[in-house]
Amino acid sequence: MESRNESSEISRNKCAACFRQFNKMEHLVEHMRISYHSVHEPMCGICKKHCRSYESLREHVIGPLPKQECKNIFSIRGCKFCLTILDSPNARRVHQERCQLSGGLLASFANLGLRDNLTIDNGYARGRQVVALACKMVGGGSDGSIDLCARVCLIDENENIIFHTYVKPPIPVTNYRYETTGIRPEYLRDATPLRQVQKKIQDFLCNGEPTWKIRPRGGKARILVGHDLDRLQLEYPAVMMRDTAKYPPLMKTSKLSNSLKYLTQAYLG
Repeated sequence: MESRNESSEISRNKCAACFRQFNKMEHLVEHMRISYHSVHEPMCGICKKHCRSYESLREHVIGPLPKQECKNIFSIRGCKFCLTILDSPNARRVHQERCQLSGGLLASFANLGLRDNLTIDNGYARGRQVVALACKMVGGGSDGSIDLCARVCLIDENENIIFHTYVKPPIPVTNYRYETTGIRPEYLRDATPLRQVQKKIQDFLCNGEPTWKIRPRGGKARILVGHDLDRLQLEYPAVMMRDTAKYPPLMKTSKLSNSLKYLTQAYLG
């Protein structure tokens, strides 16, 4: 009877995210305090278990000792590249033909998610090229309030990732803001220095054209969608940037912009 009670007690002290079990409630509380489980973690589409990385998720569904139920379903409806669970075997086939991770990107993500397809074509590509930029910021300073760029991603008009890297900030990070960034300390340990990332992006945007010569028509420089250059401490001509917060037809007043939440609801439904 005592053994059964102990077993029941352990099952109650179970993490709802990663399913780890603990002998005591205080151990579970400490685990939850330091694990920072969130939607950013890879998650099994079948049992909803949170995994530390894509590699641990892969082991969970097709590794040497997988969870049998998950393995059975994954073998029928799971994408072997991105590990997504689809609605049917046919849906999986269609998805895998188009999966963006099919080119080996998953392996790259396992190694800090590095991807660098930046090229300077000196304007020989047909038409003006458009790219979008986004950054993830962590915190520095004694209270973690100083914004530091820790991750950068560039995509083209077809949503293909052309540059993606973690960035090593110039000062120590005191708050990784994991709940919103999904960034852990180990991701920045061997990350690309900020100055190197700045140069790569600046050269790519200018596309072989000096900054002072960039013009809106007939030039080589690329059009940038996004507003994170301030965070990267880069300068780029405003005439080559597209930002919904500064585009008059989409603004609430001449000085006040609408939120992205409002714009997506109003214009995209």
